[in-house]
Amino acid sequence: MDIRRRPPLPSHSNYNQKQEHKPITHPTSAADCSAEVVDQRSPKASDALPLPLYLTNGIFFTLFFSVAYFLLHRWRDKIRSSIPLHVVTLSELVAIVSLIASFIYLLGFFGIDFVQSIISRNSAWDLENDDERRFIVNEDRNIHCPVPSTVSAKPKLMDLPATPSASQDDEEIVKSVVSGEVPSYSLESMLGDCFRAAKIRREAVQRLLGRSLEGLPLEGFDYDSILGQCCEMPVGYVQIPVGIAGPLLLNGCEYSVPMATTEGCLVASTNRGCKAIYASGGATCVLLRDAMTRAPVVRFTSAKRATELKFFLEAPLNFDTLAVVFNKSSRFARLQGIHCAIAGKNLYIRFSCSTGDAMGMNMVSKGVQNVLDFLQSDFPDMDVIGISGNFCSDKKPAAVNWIEGRGKSVVCEAIITRDVVTKVLKTSVPALVELNMLKNLTGSAIAGSLGGFNAHAANIVSAIYIATGQDPAQNIESSHCITMMEAVNNGNDLHISVTMPSIEVGTVGGGTQLASQSACLNLLGVKGANKESPGSNSQLLASIVAGSVLAGELSLMSAIAAGQLVKSHMKYNRSSRDVTKIGS
Repeated sequence: MDIRRRPPLPSHSNYNQKQEHKPITHPTSAADCSAEVVDQRSPKASDALPLPLYLTNGIFFTLFFSVAYFLLHRWRDKIRSSIPLHVVTLSELVAIVSLIASFIYLLGFFGIDFVQSIISRNSAWDLENDDERRFIVNEDRNIHCPVPSTVSAKPKLMDLPATPSASQDDEEIVKSVVSGEVPSYSLESMLGDCFRAAKIRREAVQRLLGRSLEGLPLEGFDYDSILGQCCEMPVGYVQIPVGIAGPLLLNGCEYSVPMATTEGCLVASTNRGCKAIYASGGATCVLLRDAMTRAPVVRFTSAKRATELKFFLEAPLNFDTLAVVFNKSSRFARLQGIHCAIAGKNLYIRFSCSTGDAMGMNMVSKGVQNVLDFLQSDFPDMDVIGISGNFCSDKKPAAVNWIEGRGKSVVCEAIITRDVVTKVLKTSVPALVELNMLKNLTGSAIAGSLGGFNAHAANIVSAIYIATGQDPAQNIESSHCITMMEAVNNGNDLHISVTMPSIEVGTVGGGTQLASQSACLNLLGVKGANKESPGSNSQLLASIVAGSVLAGELSLMSAIAAGQLVKSHMKYNRSSRDVTKIGS
C-alpha cells in the first residue's frame, strides 16, 4: 500500500525570511503549479518481502490452516484415547511453532495494512487542507495557478460516487426476491444482517401473496440468535403470553411455573391445583429412568443374517465394546442398553443412552452412527436404510415409549386432605375417585387411547414446553400419562398420582438458548447445564413438569366433578370484545 507524504508547509516567519533574500517569482505555466502539489512516493511496506506479496500471503495462509487442521485431529484422537493434551510429539511441537509463527505474520500483516489505510486517509485530508492553505496564500499574493485537466483539485477519495440509501437497496432486493432472481433463504448470508433479511423477506411475501402481515411483530426480536439453530427464513415472531402458576411445593422446594398459552383458565386451574398441593404438605416426585433413544433400521439379504446381528448386539459380552464406540460421540453420552426387533430381513436397533442436560436427539444419533460404522467391518452385507426407523419412537404416539419409556420416566404423587378437597377444590373425595375411574381409565380404554389415561396432561406439558424452549412436537409422547386416584386414611383423604414414562426435556441447546425461554428456565433454577452434576437440571425440569401435570389434573377433575367446568370456561375463556367490530 502506498503512503504518500508531503513536506510540511513553511511557517510565516520562515517564509518572510526567505522573501528577503529571494525575489518573488510567478509561475508561468500549469506545469509549474502542478509541480508544487506532486507527492513524493515513499517505499511500500511489502517491498521488504523476499517474495511477491500474494505468494507470501498464500504460503502463510496455507501453513496456518493446515497446521490448525493437523493439531485439531491430533487433539481429538488424544481425547478419545485419554492421552493428556500436554504430552506432545516432535511433529506436534513443530506444528505448534508453525501455527504461532504464521498467526503472528498474518496478524502483523493485516495490522500494518489497517494502520496504513488510516495513515493514507489522514494524508489525503492533510493534502486537501494544505492545498486550500496554499491557495489562500497565493490569493493574498495575487498569484493565480490554472489547474490542468490531468490534476484533480481534490483527492480521488472525494470523487467516489454516492452510494444509494439503504431503503433504495432494500427495494431492489425485494424486487429480486419477488422475481425469483435472489432466493429468499440466502438473504441472511448475502446481507450479513438477519433483521434486515427478515424485513426484506417479509415485504416480498406480502407482495407475492397480496396479503398483509400487519399484526405480526417484526421488531424487538434478536434474529441473530435463531440463525442456524431455531428457525429458517423468519418474517416475524408470534407473541404468546406467559403466566405463572404456583408456588408448586415439590420435594420440599417451591417453584413458580411459567406457562405459555392462549387458553383461558389453564394457568388459573393449574394454580389452584398448586394451592391444594401446597396446603396438603406438597408433592413427591421420583425419577425412574433417564435415557434418550434412537433406532436405526438395517437390512440384510436374509432373515438369518439379521438375527445374527441381533444376537451379537444383545449379547452381554459385546456391550462394553459397543459402549466404548458409542460413547466417543460425546463426553455426556453413555450407552445404557440395546433392544432389537426383527421384521423379516429388516432389523430395528433401539439404542438407549443418557445425554446430560441436553434433550439429546443429536447426541444419541451421533453415537448410533459410530456403532453402525463399527459394525460394517464384521457385517459388510448390512445395508443401513435409515438412521431412524420409527422404533425410537420420536414425535409419534407409540406403545414402545409407553412401556419402555423415552427421555425421563417420572412418577409424582400427593395426598390431598379432605378439608382441602372440600374448601379449595369444592368437591369430595368419593366424587373424584369415581370420576377418575370412569373418565380417565374406563373412558380412555373404550376410546382405545395409547398413553392417554389422563384428563389434560398435554395442556400443561405444551405450555411449559413453549415457555422453556423445548420441542413442542415432542409433547406427543411427553404427554403419555396415567392419572390414578384413591381414597386413603379411612376414606378421608385423596391419594393422587401421575406416571409419565417419556418426558423429553433439556436445559441446553435448541430453543433453550433464546432470551425469553432462557429467562423462564432461570426462573425455575434450571438454566443451562449443571457442571457439578451433569443431567440434574434436565431431570429437575422433568420433575417440575410432572408436578405441574399433577396440579392440573387435580384441579380439572375437581371442576368436572363439581360441575363447574362449563361455567368457569364461559367466565375466563370468552372474550368480552366485539369481534365483528374489531374485524371491521
